Amino acid sequence: MAISVIQQAKIQAEVLVPLVKALQAELGEERANGLVRRALGDVYRRYGEKFWRAKSEKNLGTIMASALATYASDDALDYSVIEQSQDAFEFDVTGCRYAEFFKALGEPELGFLLVCSADIPMAEGFGPEIKFTRTQTIMQGASHCDFRYKRSRETD
Repeated sequence: MAISVIQQAKIQAEVLVPLVKALQAELGEERANGLVRRALGDVYRRYGEKFWRAKSEKNLGTIMASALATYASDDALDYSVIEQSQDAFEFDVTGCRYAEFFKALGEPELGFLLVCSADIPMAEGFGPEIKFTRTQTIMQGASHCDFRYKRSRETD
């Protein structure tokens, strides 16, 4: 049986939270967080590239709905889809067990660094025509996360 993404995040946190805290103590929070963001950003960008290449589907809404279902599995997210079309997928996350987990650990800022910060490089891996924006996250104290994926048609 496959391990859900939320379970993977919890398992990884057992190692990554103490590691990041040690890096922060040694290097300072800004340098340590930058190092972690760059290292994990490269990993997540490659995940995004691999995910995108594996899709024969070209409908952005369909592709991103399948990705969202993966991250929401095991009751990890409550969300509402705002737009799902050939060139857009927009949704709001209104409940987040990732955020609840890191808040319970007393480490919501590390939750943002280790979980939420993956969204941008992963979307970069989808290629230059896919634009991703998110202006707020539950992990940082907002009421919801606003995910917006759009395909730009500037190259047509």
